[in-house]
Amino acid sequence: MHYLYVNVVKARDLPVMDITGSLDPYVEVKLGNYKGVTKHLEKNQHPVWKQIFAFSKERLQSNLLEVTVKDKDIAKDDFVGRVLFDLTEVPLRVPPDSPLAPQWYRLEDKKGYKVNNGEIMLAVWMGTQADESFPEAWHSDAHNVSHSNLANTRSKVYFSPKLYYLRLQVIEAQDLVPHDKGRAPEAVVRVQLGNQMRSTRTGPRGINPIWNDELMFVAAEPFEDFIIVTVEDKVGPNSMEILGREIISVRSVPPRNETSKLPDSRWHNLHRPSLVGEEETEKKKEKFSSKIHLRMCLEAGYHVLDESTPFSSDLQPSSKHLRKKNIGILELGILSARNLHPMKAKEGRTTDAYCVAKYGNKWVRTRTLLDTLSPRWNEQYTWEVYDPCTVITVGVFDNWHINGGGDARDQRIGKVRIRLSTLETDRVYTHYYPLLVLQPNGLKKNGELHLAVRFTCTAWVNMVAQYGRPLLPKMHYVQPIPVRHIDWLRHQAMQIVAARLSRAEPPLRREAVEYMLDVDYHMWSLRRSKANFFRIMSLLSGVTAVCKWLDDICTWRNPVTTCLVHVLFLILVCYPELILPTIFLYLFVIGIWNYRFRPRHPPHMDARLSQAETAHPDELDEEFDTFPTTKPSDIVRMRYDRLRSVAGRVQTVVGDLATQGERAQAILSWRDSRATAIFIIFSLIWAVFIYVTPFQVVAILVGLYMLRHPRFRSKMPSVPVNFFKRLPSKSDMMLY
Repeated sequence: MHYLYVNVVKARDLPVMDITGSLDPYVEVKLGNYKGVTKHLEKNQHPVWKQIFAFSKERLQSNLLEVTVKDKDIAKDDFVGRVLFDLTEVPLRVPPDSPLAPQWYRLEDKKGYKVNNGEIMLAVWMGTQADESFPEAWHSDAHNVSHSNLANTRSKVYFSPKLYYLRLQVIEAQDLVPHDKGRAPEAVVRVQLGNQMRSTRTGPRGINPIWNDELMFVAAEPFEDFIIVTVEDKVGPNSMEILGREIISVRSVPPRNETSKLPDSRWHNLHRPSLVGEEETEKKKEKFSSKIHLRMCLEAGYHVLDESTPFSSDLQPSSKHLRKKNIGILELGILSARNLHPMKAKEGRTTDAYCVAKYGNKWVRTRTLLDTLSPRWNEQYTWEVYDPCTVITVGVFDNWHINGGGDARDQRIGKVRIRLSTLETDRVYTHYYPLLVLQPNGLKKNGELHLAVRFTCTAWVNMVAQYGRPLLPKMHYVQPIPVRHIDWLRHQAMQIVAARLSRAEPPLRREAVEYMLDVDYHMWSLRRSKANFFRIMSLLSGVTAVCKWLDDICTWRNPVTTCLVHVLFLILVCYPELILPTIFLYLFVIGIWNYRFRPRHPPHMDARLSQAETAHPDELDEEFDTFPTTKPSDIVRMRYDRLRSVAGRVQTVVGDLATQGERAQAILSWRDSRATAIFIIFSLIWAVFIYVTPFQVVAILVGLYMLRHPRFRSKMPSVPVNFFKRLPSKSDMMLY
């Protein structure tokens, strides 16, 4: 896309316009109906602005560019002078050419005559988005945006903070001094890091308690936070007294790479709360202090999960030294959108759309295109790829901070996810993706997003080898993080990333970050539960289809197919070395056959698969409810009863599955001694029979029996099925 750039640098020797002998100059850059204005400088005849304006070539409505210097007044601004440019004479600049040098132009009056004094330094050229002035330029569609809020409309690149897991082992304490000398303290250790707080279990009563508890936190570079370790005495059900406290800088915590030995534990002095903030000299005056035994380390060998696991875009360890070389480049072109839903219809406007893309630790934000339902961004970004089995996420938002906005939240328009492993290498995919958003009142289709995606592989051998490597770094398997910590740590990592990016300028706001990271993915949703149930049913339908095919063969539904299966069965029995080659050849043929039906475009979010089109409004209202709920008690009671009915059906299915497994265990457990005796005697007879009879004969007899004609079949269940169903399970031991 081409743009007309106007660089307003400065002016000199401007004439005095006010009676007081002062001048408050500013510059107005006008092209047709579009107008950009610089800030005004009070009492300055030699102002310096250094502001760049960009006008989209597609929206040019005039061949004449007018640059006017005016004097800011309370009533009406005075005309100082102007410079006119014919667009046909404007030069074209193509990077990597050097920037165009600004020139001095003599100001003219309204009749076109040169004024006696007053010059302005300008540079005017035609360029593209590759121009280095583009990100900082004031765009023509943002002419109503104030100077202070202009940053909210510009494109920027952000990087997530580098995250580490902080492992802290609370071992023991010595010489605790309770407030009540007559009772043994019931001590608990509370550890705080920033907004994260964890506690140990209650230790044994006494002044020398032992915990041996392990706590985990998320720490972010730069390590500015402090670890606050507080030992408290539980003197009542809801009453705690502080016995001592120690503050430790995260910078002093040693790092640990992979499976190296944990650092040595250390004893720390516990200070009275009144001395925590005092100088070291004051602390040294204490003749006696309680002590606490801690082991701490920053785990650099793990990958800190800040995204929902199914949509991860980065699986690298925290330590740079442990990371592998990249295997390719991902290029994303955010081209345009169409048929967007008007998000500001009540204000007489349409939509101020911008996009956010996230892959790895790099976030990008496009510029905001104001008041349009068909924005065209045409911005391109690149990422290094370390693992093909990762996902890039692109979200579209409506900007509510064009002119302030206060506590307003940017509204979600939609989101697109693309898994890199579904992309062919070196192929450009250009496709319109539907923008779907779930709201309490139902599914909303907010338009379509036009993307161009290309994945270029630079290391084929490494990429193929990547499919045989574990997804996460080595430490996740050698020393796995306890399950009780995982969800809490992921939530804390998300909160740290959202807080850090919201402090940038312009801020990448918390609501956008949380939407991109799916911060509420773990919350209960009846809709998602139904969707997962139908996913399982769809998966099992393939097994059901195979079983039905075998049943049709055994019942001679198609005699020709059954005869062919007989021939194949006899060949494989006579030549057992052909069994595995036949299986793999069959898989190869199926794969080649399905190649014709491969997806032509990267898959996008499926509303039908997500059960979004058929979800009941109350189910969606429950899904978007806060935690804990804020709904009236009668609605909560109704939802609770509905949950109980759904959970009752799930409970029945789970119980049936457990019953089948327990029956299989009961075969040899002698719970039903007669059934076990029958089975082991049968097993002995079968072992002797197979030993004295050639294997091919046994296989042929069993196979022909299974494939016998329907006239030799009975409609009653077979003996093995009856025997299995009579085996005991533990359901009769359940307390109902």
